[in-house]
Amino acid sequence: QASQDELKAAYRRLCMLYHPDKHRDPELKSQAERLFNLVHQAYEVLSDPQTRAIYDIYGRRGLEMEGWEVVERKRTAAEIREEFERLQREREERRLQQRTNPKGTISVGIDATDLFDRYDEEYEDVPGSSFPQIEINKMHISQSIEAPLTSTDTAILSGNLSTQNGNGGGSINLALRRVTSAKGWGELEFGAGDLHGPLFGLKIFRNLTPRCFITTNCALQFSSRGVRPGLTTVLARNLDKNTMGYLQWRWGIQSAMNTSIVRDTKTSHFTVAMQLGIPHSFMMVSYQHKFQDEDQTRVKGSLKVGFFGTIVEYGAERKISRHSVLGATVSVGVPQGVSLKIKLNRASQTYFFPVHLTDQLLPSAVFYATVGPLVIYFAMHRLVIKPYLRAQKERELEKQRESTASDILQKKQEAEAAVRLMQESVRRIIEAEEARMGLIVVNAWYGKFVNDNSRKNEKVKVIDVTVPLQCLVKDSKLILTEASKAGLPGFYDPCVGEEKSLKVLYQFRGVLHQVMSADNEALRIPKQCKLHRLPSIF
Repeated sequence: QASQDELKAAYRRLCMLYHPDKHRDPELKSQAERLFNLVHQAYEVLSDPQTRAIYDIYGRRGLEMEGWEVVERKRTAAEIREEFERLQREREERRLQQRTNPKGTISVGIDATDLFDRYDEEYEDVPGSSFPQIEINKMHISQSIEAPLTSTDTAILSGNLSTQNGNGGGSINLALRRVTSAKGWGELEFGAGDLHGPLFGLKIFRNLTPRCFITTNCALQFSSRGVRPGLTTVLARNLDKNTMGYLQWRWGIQSAMNTSIVRDTKTSHFTVAMQLGIPHSFMMVSYQHKFQDEDQTRVKGSLKVGFFGTIVEYGAERKISRHSVLGATVSVGVPQGVSLKIKLNRASQTYFFPVHLTDQLLPSAVFYATVGPLVIYFAMHRLVIKPYLRAQKERELEKQRESTASDILQKKQEAEAAVRLMQESVRRIIEAEEARMGLIVVNAWYGKFVNDNSRKNEKVKVIDVTVPLQCLVKDSKLILTEASKAGLPGFYDPCVGEEKSLKVLYQFRGVLHQVMSADNEALRIPKQCKLHRLPSIF
């Protein structure tokens, strides 16, 4: 947001500080020349409206993008953004053939009813009946990949295999999708399997208005019994910023009409739905609360009532690593019984483990299905997940340090050179501030501070930035904007990839003050309030 006048004033100030002619020592003169050239390069970028707009939007990577030489000058920031996005699209199209979007699901159904339903007199005489039998009674595996053909055409190949109680089958599908316009797309699908005959389908998506869209899916399934047609149509509309309404009509083997309202906000997700159909009609209400914590914890519950009975579900999910989310849901139904469903999402892969505990409504099964996963999760989180993530973070930090070692060394040398060149200017600033009882930086440190007792084994990694901070004082004021302080003159990053802060002990009007500021936090010294003021010691 700096004006051209402010840029010129800062440029002149830094030029006076780093001008080579002001330093007679050969080593200082060489260091001043290098820093002076860096300041000049920065001013060249920021003083040109076009290159400044590119840098403000995209940083250095925008300036390094090929193709700017053909861009007409005197364009606005919005026009430059459009041009940059066009160049990006051209580069992405060149990589189009190398990209896929793999998605997969593995589901393993477990029958554990012997744990709770085995208390029968007949079991007493059966040899080996003292040990409950847990069996895998069904499995399902599906996988799909996308292969972009052109900027508007995509081929999608998918397949699945299923088995249940010794009987199984599979199918393979090929879909061709074309984006016809900004408002819609169409998709042709061809499939075949050992349980069913050939499948031909057509899916169409269309935005009717900015707030309303429709999806239609028609299919022809060939089998030994003849041709089975099917048609599904979904009409959706934005009711408000966070709420969607859906109307669905399905005709074919399982005809039904369904209406639902879904409200999704930053802290919650609510769904209410009703279906009338053959063979099932039901009403369903579900709610999910999203905690605003680092692990993105969510708790959920739902109630479903229909001709098939009543099902109550409750559960939670939590992020356990950068790409993995673990969740567990307890399902209690009449006459379905009690089940525990465990789900792990790892990037685009989903692993699902439904465990059927009992066909009856037993309080013991509900208790163990609820408490068991919690105990196992917290034990695993403390003994396995947390140490693993800590070790992984250390490896990533070490790798980042190694990759940036040469750059950080150069920044450190530049910062140390800048501090040496600032000494004379800082001496004059301190004299002027002492004369007016103004702002004097007594001590300043930048880097990683360890104040928490739980982190007492970690090393403090800070650098002294008293001189460069005093050099930024003007008219008894120090103002830092919302940006990493590692980029300030005389600063560098002492702990790459770790959380950093700035701690300042300063004197204003003869009174000592102290403040701690986060790395990207704006800072204004002195404060009008007394928050920074230290108590007097007599």
